[in-house]
Amino acid sequence: MTAQKNKILVPTDFTKVADVAINHAMKLAEHTAAEVYLLHVVPKQNEVDEARQRLEIEVERARKWNSSIPVHKLVRVGSIFDDIGDAAAEIAASLIVMGTHGMRGMQFLTGSRALRVITSSNVPFIVVQERSIKDGGYDSIVVPLDLHKETRQKLTIVADMAKTFNSKVHLITPHEEDEFLKKQLINHIKFANQYLDERGIKHDAVIASEDSGDFVKAVIKHAVAVDADLITIMNLAQGNIFGVLGVPYEQEIITNEAQIPVMCMNPRETSTGGGWTFQ
Repeated sequence: MTAQKNKILVPTDFTKVADVAINHAMKLAEHTAAEVYLLHVVPKQNEVDEARQRLEIEVERARKWNSSIPVHKLVRVGSIFDDIGDAAAEIAASLIVMGTHGMRGMQFLTGSRALRVITSSNVPFIVVQERSIKDGGYDSIVVPLDLHKETRQKLTIVADMAKTFNSKVHLITPHEEDEFLKKQLINHIKFANQYLDERGIKHDAVIASEDSGDFVKAVIKHAVAVDADLITIMNLAQGNIFGVLGVPYEQEIITNEAQIPVMCMNPRETSTGGGWTFQ
């Protein structure tokens, strides 16, 4: 994380899972000297005053977790699909922490309009379910690596996160029979190992027994096995959050039964890694 003041945006609809997102944001802010902004979007102007009152209650609840963290409230009139990204740009957010309501709430994330929330943003997202963050934060981070060179970029943010929480990073790649593809994957693991070694970050690496077609299941299984607190993924396909995994199983991984939070980020337009930093 940089010395510049970090700002964490939390869209809230006043539900339990939104409270969990606030919980994650407050813990992240505690470890990164960040400010937290709570955002509620209403469809009509005449709902703004009530929204501000409800947000003030949320702000007071958030301050009970840590009174030293600045917590601000934002109310916008419009659509969550547009205003989350606009609000993030307005405050120069470093991170967005957002809750999802399981399979029934997935229309919030998976529709073509909703995907703009993540795919059009340069700000990383952490999507949570109902699993609160540990006191120590994200102690164990799973990082899927595939054949896309852009997946290397996420190592910058992963390294920042691991430094912040003294985390252990668990790299995983799919199994490939093709010798050429296998060699590429091994090179990516070598790159990641060296990158993390140079920064003194604890890590290990495994090759899944599953190939790319079942890589989502392999990632979740491995995350459960190492008691992961976070899975990080890179969006590579427009309209598919989880292009990094090669298959459109966004519901399966975001709503994983272990309720492990998922960090989503978009690649920058560059051919080399190392471009990602918190703003």
